[in-house]
Amino acid sequence: MNKNIFYLLLSISVLLTSCISTHDLIYLQNKDGVTTENSISAVMSKPYRLQTNDVLSINIKAIDPKLVAIFSTTESAEAGKSESELYFSGFTVDDHGNIRMPILGELNVIGYTLDEIRIKIEKQLLEEYFKKEANIFVTVRLAGFKYTINGEVGSTGTKILFQDHVNIMEAIANSGDITITGNRKAVTIIRQSPTGSEMHDIDLTDINVMNSPYFYLQPNDYIYVKPLKQKTWGTGKTGIESLGTIITLLSLATTTFLLLKN
Repeated sequence: MNKNIFYLLLSISVLLTSCISTHDLIYLQNKDGVTTENSISAVMSKPYRLQTNDVLSINIKAIDPKLVAIFSTTESAEAGKSESELYFSGFTVDDHGNIRMPILGELNVIGYTLDEIRIKIEKQLLEEYFKKEANIFVTVRLAGFKYTINGEVGSTGTKILFQDHVNIMEAIANSGDITITGNRKAVTIIRQSPTGSEMHDIDLTDINVMNSPYFYLQPNDYIYVKPLKQKTWGTGKTGIESLGTIITLLSLATTTFLLLKN
């Protein structure tokens, strides 16, 4: 009788520890118990400053299109260009932090924001080539918001989104969501900066993650989703799976015992 109780308690303990709790699966939980309406402050993503190997899409317009045709600028992504076309027709920031544009020549853009580059190009055009009456209109964008994601997600690899701002939730949704065995409480983001690489873990099950400076991604961020310990145990992701594993092991042990006894 004591052995039966022991085996029962052992089975229950293994069942409880091997199952993945819903608290490990639900995003943005209000763990502080504070009303969600006032618990999240506005977090503005910092303007992105260009790095080497970034690709820019630059479009220059005027009242008379023939005036700016000589600059042979790229068309925007909305005009129907694919990722590969934007890569080859865009302006890549070289190792010296420069891009090369027709007529304008080399422009240093490293460390600049997109708005600062736009103002810089407009100023040079008005000073050297056009009068104010030409109504020069310049748009500068990244040729896609690129990030890389790996680990316990539905679809790994390098992804490109055609939008200006991307947060971690959008990036994960675009990658097929985190699998049931992925650790949502410790998602690692590796970010390149002028001083080197920065690594930071964020907890996506806590609503306060929206206050983190890492909630909004920057181009070229690397995201890694670690596996939960339940995956390495192999006992099952749900209570039913774990119970089935326990029953299988007990049946195997009983069969082995009976064969050795006979």
